[in-house]
Amino acid sequence: MAAAPSLPELEKALATRAYLDGYQPTSADVEVFVSLKGAAPGTEYPHAARWYKHIASWESEFSSLPKGTSPFAAGPAATPAAKEEEEDDEIDLFADDDEEEDAEAERVKAERVAAYNAQKAEKTAKKAAEGKLEVAKSVVTLQVKPWDDETDMEAMEKEVRAIEKDGLVWGASKLVPVGYGIKMLQLTLVIEDAKISLEELQEEIQELEDYVQSTDVAAMQKL
Repeated sequence: MAAAPSLPELEKALATRAYLDGYQPTSADVEVFVSLKGAAPGTEYPHAARWYKHIASWESEFSSLPKGTSPFAAGPAATPAAKEEEEDDEIDLFADDDEEEDAEAERVKAERVAAYNAQKAEKTAKKAAEGKLEVAKSVVTLQVKPWDDETDMEAMEKEVRAIEKDGLVWGASKLVPVGYGIKMLQLTLVIEDAKISLEELQEEIQELEDYVQSTDVAAMQKL
């Protein structure tokens, strides 16, 4: 496990980066976070305080974070010259520079968004590889109107159902009176949104000019 750093050491390490190792939270961040025993850095350590609050927001996902290497691994004691250089660096860190803090906040935000997107893409790829990727589908109620009361509705439905496409499943149907003895065909169908254009399907049905006057979408709901 990583050695517990002092707050000045942690502040210095986080002055030029959002995380202790890499571009997303890792086990290195978790180890140091835990070593602080719930004592959040004060405002005199702005970078460490920002990091502490950020890592705390990941607490429910600690076990799933990738392994990282802490910069605070146990090693030989720092030389006086190194300590003096560290103290000089710390003095610079305490400068009150609003523009620098704003830029740092934007950088941290961008890195977190990038890390989230990378994790999401990885999970999506994994689901796709396992065949578990959810497919967006819609249930549609389609109305097909004939020319008149002499249109052979049974033949019209047969022609409509003869349209076959990958991602299209025809469901139940019924005849609905519209007046003057005319009935329209109402069908339920399920489409895969990425594969089927409802507008193009309607145009194809309307090409059955011997039977079909027009089509309308009566209802549509995402599955």
